[in-house]
Amino acid sequence: MRRVTRTALLAGALAAIVSVPLVAGTVTAASASDVAKAAPAASAKVRDVCAKRPGRARCYAQVRTDIRPLTGVRAKAEPPPGYGPADLQAAYALPRTGGAASTIAIVDAGDGANAEADLAVYRQTYGLPPCTTANGCFRKVNQHGQAAPLPQDQGWGVEIALDLDMVSAACPACKILLVEADEAFSKDLAESENTAATLGAAAISNSWGGLEGPDDLNWASAFAHPGVAITVSTGDAGYTTGDFPSSLPSVIAVGGTALTKDPGNARGWSEKAWNGGGSSCSAWFAKPAWQHDKNCPGRTSSDISAVADPATGLAVYNTDSTPDDGHWLVVGGTSASSPFIAGIVGLSGHPERFGDASRFYRHHDKLNDVVTGSNVAFMDCGGDDLCTAGPGYDAPTGWGTPNGIGNF
Repeated sequence: MRRVTRTALLAGALAAIVSVPLVAGTVTAASASDVAKAAPAASAKVRDVCAKRPGRARCYAQVRTDIRPLTGVRAKAEPPPGYGPADLQAAYALPRTGGAASTIAIVDAGDGANAEADLAVYRQTYGLPPCTTANGCFRKVNQHGQAAPLPQDQGWGVEIALDLDMVSAACPACKILLVEADEAFSKDLAESENTAATLGAAAISNSWGGLEGPDDLNWASAFAHPGVAITVSTGDAGYTTGDFPSSLPSVIAVGGTALTKDPGNARGWSEKAWNGGGSSCSAWFAKPAWQHDKNCPGRTSSDISAVADPATGLAVYNTDSTPDDGHWLVVGGTSASSPFIAGIVGLSGHPERFGDASRFYRHHDKLNDVVTGSNVAFMDCGGDDLCTAGPGYDAPTGWGTPNGIGNF
């Protein structure tokens, strides 16, 4: 495939790296639940769940470190911090039924040993129906599609919990397939992707990635399965030169927003582009015929978006992580928005409509347009729609966020 470039990007953007911290400040005295559900807090502090490791993909989950995790007696006496399913269903006008025929696959690296048990706590806490191996709703396999042996822990426990919880929040009736790659190498993740499709997934969510390059051409076919919707997080580094696999024309690239309750408008919620949410202009993958934005000659990401800002983050239950993480956490990153959108695809009952993201471009009038915010975290796109939200299409938020399932 011919490499496409953007003159302004190559000429000046790399030299204009802006060292703007994504998070800074101090812990407030408000309760965890109040802090997580308030307007985006400049004081929010986070840590990345997955470290950057050369030659490997990185998951994009971020954990709030300024909110004390709920454990033990406190976990039974206090509501979990962060948004739960009812909040997300209200914010995005989602029906509470549907999707029973859909299987949503999650592709992650390494084993989440407590994934099923933790998912059970999350779903019971919020009154969602059980999703277990015993009732046929939950299934966990290795990258070859087998129940054993499962891979070694790769430190992605919080990521796995976030993915399962967000699919559950979007589509409580969907079945869930967790495919665990041996390691976070491209070859292992690509094999896992093919396995998820082979095992009948209606949608496959990928909350991980890395800067794109020529080697990624070798793995592109794993992310193109007719009749299967493939969602991919756009990353947590703001505007970049290209992030794989979200830069593939065959996937739904999912960006991130900051979501806040807002009684002052009819919707009851407000959103703006999250400053950490990824967007990009691909240098390796050509622009698909259905995409017509003017500032990027290659594939532009994102296509659609949903809540991702850890400052307005999600309640997640996890016991696989290190002891200081506790059990109930507030987690964000575009790692949250990808499985959430995959869940809505399953909820709609029509995953076959999403062999790529083109449907969002044809029916964008049924989305919530996000018109404010930017994601100039490390690179500046010069103020255009590659890094700045505005009316209509923009790269940080795509065509906007779900408004019911009409677009799906």
